[in-house]
Amino acid sequence: MLIQVNQDNQQFHLTNGKVSYIFHVMKNGQLGHLYYGKALRHRSDFSHLQAYDVPTAASCHVYEDDPAFSLETLRQEYPAYGNSDFREPAISVSKASEAHVPNFTYESFRILDGKPGLEGLPATYTEEEGQAGTLQVILKDHYLQAELTLNYTIFRDHPVIARSASLKNAGEDQLVIDRLMGASLDFPDKDFRFIHLAGTWSRERHVKERALETGIQSISSLRGASSHHHNPFLALKRPDATERSGEVFGFQFVYSSNFIMQVEVDHYDVARLTAGIHPFGFQWNLGPEQIFQTPEVVMVHSGEGLNGMSQAFHDLYREHLIPAQWRKGERPILINNWEATYFDFNEDKLVNIAKSARELGIELFVLDDGWFGKRNDDTSSLGDWHVDYDKLPNGIESLARKIKETGMQFGLWFEPEMISPNSELYREHPDWAVGFADRPHTLGRNQRVLDFSRPEIVEYLYEKMAAIIRETGLSYIKWDMNRNITEAYSSRLAANQQGEFFHRYILGVYDLYEKLTKEFPDVLFESCAGGGGRFDPGMMYYAPQAWASDDTDAIERLKIQYGTSYAYPLYSMGSHVSAVPNHQTLRTTPLSTRANVAYFGTFGYELDPLKLTEEERTEIKEQAAFYKKHRKLVRDGQFYRLLNPFAGNETAWMIVSRDQSEALIGWYKVLATANPSKQQTLRLDGLDPSKVYQASGLAQSFYGDELMAVGLPLPTEFNGVNRQKAERGGDFQSQVFYLQSTGASKL
Repeated sequence: MLIQVNQDNQQFHLTNGKVSYIFHVMKNGQLGHLYYGKALRHRSDFSHLQAYDVPTAASCHVYEDDPAFSLETLRQEYPAYGNSDFREPAISVSKASEAHVPNFTYESFRILDGKPGLEGLPATYTEEEGQAGTLQVILKDHYLQAELTLNYTIFRDHPVIARSASLKNAGEDQLVIDRLMGASLDFPDKDFRFIHLAGTWSRERHVKERALETGIQSISSLRGASSHHHNPFLALKRPDATERSGEVFGFQFVYSSNFIMQVEVDHYDVARLTAGIHPFGFQWNLGPEQIFQTPEVVMVHSGEGLNGMSQAFHDLYREHLIPAQWRKGERPILINNWEATYFDFNEDKLVNIAKSARELGIELFVLDDGWFGKRNDDTSSLGDWHVDYDKLPNGIESLARKIKETGMQFGLWFEPEMISPNSELYREHPDWAVGFADRPHTLGRNQRVLDFSRPEIVEYLYEKMAAIIRETGLSYIKWDMNRNITEAYSSRLAANQQGEFFHRYILGVYDLYEKLTKEFPDVLFESCAGGGGRFDPGMMYYAPQAWASDDTDAIERLKIQYGTSYAYPLYSMGSHVSAVPNHQTLRTTPLSTRANVAYFGTFGYELDPLKLTEEERTEIKEQAAFYKKHRKLVRDGQFYRLLNPFAGNETAWMIVSRDQSEALIGWYKVLATANPSKQQTLRLDGLDPSKVYQASGLAQSFYGDELMAVGLPLPTEFNGVNRQKAERGGDFQSQVFYLQSTGASKL
């Protein structure tokens, strides 16, 4: 039983043997938080988990005869500001033009099998009975005549709880929402390290860590996208927690627009986490009988360190977030023409690239930017989604047919949310662009943003894209978004509705995805936003993989992919081999190292196969064959981080099959070491201690416990003297090992 209710004392306990979440109704009718963490045995009363200490003289209290009952000192489930709690709240709502201190008190609850969807929003889901249980707690503010529903879903097989909230206007007056978080959580102490993923274009999702201190620590985005700069993920780990041990709490916001995730540490060292739509610039008008639904917050508890947290996120998203048809579907090895041709191509050039790539074992050809309108550079034609007959005189259907005749699948690049001032669409509909008609506006990549808060624009884009999908029979779309939103104004929203713009915009993006994925379920969508600018679980609900970064340099990708793995499965990361010198860093790395990094993701190429040497072609054929052999392991296996690129000169990680019979290990060394240590091994993880394993390239076999305690021997490194015996050396070294159980019981 996933949800247990102590009716006598109004306590709720969500548990699956892996995690427990416990809260209750306090004496004032509001919800108090009791416990979140390792699974506890159920008992008839958990009241002792909330301490009612007498506050100081400076504290305010709710009851005249009970000075110990102060919301300033009590842990709460969904707090409001203004009734003895001075911390930042989860909710702020009032009647239009009228101040009010929200007071939502307990009304009732219901328990559902499974998990209901969130209307218009991406969210985790279930498909079979018993996979999850959902508790809905209903609270009411009788003055506002508003009904607040808090949703708690606990998954049967994962240490995961998903939370969201919805607010219904049950009265006749219009309500105004200024703040409505997806979740709020009060921890009893601040003894945590705050971990998040930060960066910018071409160096996304770098791991950042600091201690919690008194005050507010937050990550956020106000760009109209989840952003390159702060991913909607944070973790709180105990100071002694490591990759493999210790307590960690992980949080993700399943949303792709403006967000805030913060921890406020108060003067009593209580840490309050809140996560939701960023309240700055947000205001929602809620008419009678209308409902506002927040996006959901996914919460993970791990008693097995950071890697345990990551595996929980990976498993949940593979099983309960990505589209079901891609859960076990193999992703093709693709080649994208962008770095090979940029805007300079014709049909013959593209077909020749596809033929050459097919000979190498590549399976999907993707035509990137420049195939539509009069798009010869990035100054024109976004919005004109019809083929450029100057480049492709036989049309897009002819190109797609010829590509498929080579044995390749065909894919296209779109940037549907954007419009170029120099375009047919803009000249016909200048009011479709976001911004004020009579005021200055900014450009990003010489383009503006279409107003996706308007359903008619979403419908227009759907018709254009659907027609091209039908015409070409394509099997893949790369959906790009190369600039963030400025001058956030919609000409079709009233003045008092402009605070709704950002949320309505992303609902329009989700709606277009929903229309297209529903009609074309076999088309693989890869999301992109100037690389990793919208790499979030909201996008993953529609597009099971995302372009991790425009930076394809193998050495930079070590940090990008390592950080991304904190929250996202490997099979969600677009990771490709590109030409050298690299187009983002001008670094030259071995072809083998570029592939050895890219194997740990959705593999592909960003280069011109017509310019390869015969030696390079042979090597790429071997790479493609290797990935095809192991991509099911990449998709389904358990991922372990071994060596941290943010902490040293080496990086390592591995994937282990569920039955522990095989593993794939990647090891990388950025810079050479003079006179290195003679004995170099790599300690592994996740193996069966009693199994005997054979590693590719090594003659001897090993027990699993030896590989985890002592390590896998690395090839001999050049020490400055004996070059003939050296098996590796120089900068940008890498090795990938395949490990397989031999079936032997003894050595």
